Amino acid sequence: MNGKQRRADKTLIETGNRLFAQGRLDEAAAVYERVLRSHPDLGGAHSNLGNVRMMQGRLDEAIQCYRRAVALAPGFAGAHSNLGAALQRQGFLDEAAACHRRALALMPTHPQAHNNLGNVRHEQGRPDEAAAHYQDALALNPDFAEAHNNLGLARKEMGRLDEAVTCYRRALALRPDYAEAHYNLAAALLHAGAFEEGWREHEWRWRTPQMVPAKRGFHQPQWRGEAGGGRTVLLHAEQGLGDTLQFCRYAPLAAARGWRVVMEVQKPLVRLLGGLAGVDRVIARGEALPPFDVHCPMLSLPLAFGTTVTTIPADVPYLNVPNAPGGAEGMVRIGVVWAGNPRPLLPMAAATDRRRSMPPEALAPLFDLPGVSFISLQKDHPTPAGFPLADGLADAIDFADTAAVIAGLDLVVSVDTAVAHLAGAMGKPVWLLDRFDPCWRWLRGRDDSPWYPTARIFRQARPGDWDGVILAVRAALQRTFALR
Repeated sequence: MNGKQRRADKTLIETGNRLFAQGRLDEAAAVYERVLRSHPDLGGAHSNLGNVRMMQGRLDEAIQCYRRAVALAPGFAGAHSNLGAALQRQGFLDEAAACHRRALALMPTHPQAHNNLGNVRHEQGRPDEAAAHYQDALALNPDFAEAHNNLGLARKEMGRLDEAVTCYRRALALRPDYAEAHYNLAAALLHAGAFEEGWREHEWRWRTPQMVPAKRGFHQPQWRGEAGGGRTVLLHAEQGLGDTLQFCRYAPLAAARGWRVVMEVQKPLVRLLGGLAGVDRVIARGEALPPFDVHCPMLSLPLAFGTTVTTIPADVPYLNVPNAPGGAEGMVRIGVVWAGNPRPLLPMAAATDRRRSMPPEALAPLFDLPGVSFISLQKDHPTPAGFPLADGLADAIDFADTAAVIAGLDLVVSVDTAVAHLAGAMGKPVWLLDRFDPCWRWLRGRDDSPWYPTARIFRQARPGDWDGVILAVRAALQRTFALR
C-alpha cells in the first residue's frame, strides 16, 4: 500500500469512527466495508466493522469480523477483547474468558479487557472474581464509568447493597446520562425501601439498550396520576407476566380517580384480568387499541401514585376466581414451582433466571412428609421421573386455568416467578424461595412482603444455597400443618 492510499484509508476509517460515535451505524458500516474491499487485510477495519455489527445485534457477523481481525493482527489486544464480549453475548463463556485473558497477556494495562473479563465472571456466578477484575480496571482508569457500574452489580450480587449504591452514584457522577447506571441505582434504592427516589430513577429504564426497543411510540402523554374526568387511560404491560400480575393492582385506583381504564396485557392474562375491578376493557398485546387520552406503562404506576413502602396498595385478593374442588380428604395440598421462564423477554434476564431457578431434585427433602399432596405448577420444565408430583397444569391454557388450580390449594411454594405473584394476588398463602441477591421488589431484611400480605420469604443464606432454603421450608411445613 503506498503512502497516498494509506492516508486515504486512514481518513475513511476516521470518518467511519465518527459516524459510529454518532450512532449512524449503517453509514459507518458502509465506510468500513469500502475500506475492506480495497484492503481486506486491515485488521483494525475488521474489528471496527465488528463493533458496528455488535451494536446492531448481528452477533454472528460481529464474531466473524473479530475472528478475521485477530487472525490478521494476532497482537491486537482490543480485537481479542471485543471477540470475547461478542462470544459472551452468545453464551460461550469459557471461550470469551480465554479471549479476554489473551488480550490481557498482550496488554496487561488494558482496562476494557479487565472489565470484560469481570463481566464473564459475573455471568458465570463468580461475583467476587468479577469485582476483582472491575477493581483492576478502575486502578488503571479511575474514571471508567462502566466499571464502576459493573462493580456495583457485583457488590449487589454479593449482598453488599450500600456499596453497590456508592458504585452507581460514582458512575453517574462521571456520566450523568448513563441510563444503565440510573436503572441499577433505581433497583438498589427500591430494594432498600427508598421508593421516592427509586421510582424516579426507574424511569431511566426506557433509555437502556435493553428497553429502548420495547418503548411504545404513543403520541399521547404518559399519565402522571392526575384526575381523569371520564377520559380514557391505557395501562400497558411492559415486561414479564409477574410484573403485570403485581402492578395491575393499580387499575382500580386509576378508575377511582375518574379514568376509564383500558388494559393491554400478555395474551395468557387476558381472561384472568377481565374480572379486575375498575377495568373497562382488557386487550391482548398485539391487538388493535381503542382510542385513549393518556397511557402508563405498568411499572410506572407506583410513580404516578407516589407509592412508598407504607402506602403500597396491598388489599388482597384483588384477583378472584371460583373455588376449585379440593383433593383427597385430610391431605394438605401444596403447589410447587422450581424454575422461572427459560426464555425471558429481555436478554439481560437470562442470568437472573439461572440464579432464581433451582434444580428440581432440590425439592426431594419435602416429598417424604406425611399427609401432603404435592402438585406441580411448573410450565416449560419437565418433572423428573419418579417424583411424587401431580401435574396441576396438564390441561391449563392460560393463567385463569392456573388460578383455578391454585384456588384449590392450601399453599403455594415457589421460586420468584409469575405463579408466586398470582398466588399473592389471590390472597393465597405463598412461600417464596428466594435467591441470595433478590429482586428489588422483595426488599431486604424481612421475611414478609408489603406487596402480598399472605407471602412468606425464605432467603438463601449464601449464593446458590437451595438446600438450606428447602430444609427451612420443610421445618416450617411441619410446624404449620402439624406434620410428623
